[in-house]
Amino acid sequence: MIKFLLMVNKQGQTRLSKYYEHVDIGKRTALEAEVVKACLFRKKDECSFLEYKDYKLVYRQYAALFIVVGVTDSENELSIYELIHNFIEVLDKYFSRVKIMFNLDKVHIILDEMILNGHIVETNRNRILVPLQALDKMAE
Repeated sequence: MIKFLLMVNKQGQTRLSKYYEHVDIGKRTALEAEVVKACLFRKKDECSFLEYKDYKLVYRQYAALFIVVGVTDSENELSIYELIHNFIEVLDKYFSRVKIMFNLDKVHIILDEMILNGHIVETNRNRILVPLQALDKMAE
């Protein structure tokens, strides 16, 4: 099960966080700081999976952006690794060079289409984008 997903820049600043289980706000800050530190300071030739407390962390770097996903021990790391790549491909397809940070509401919609209650529910890029395309048509 997916517990959380973070989008972090190279400076370690969290740009987006999505939690699929309750974590107190005060604890989130400490958790994010420790998780980001654990992932950002790893070498490029090291594995993108690591254990951290009660979580397995799976992360990928895309340019200056890190996507970090915290999962339970029973989750398949490779499927989460591919989920991260699919998420980035959906973002690239929808935004096409528009700054993602100015459209975090739409990024949340994309995540909600892909992950529900910590479980992957959709991986087809076209189906993931249907709600956003409908919203865009209504806005025109």
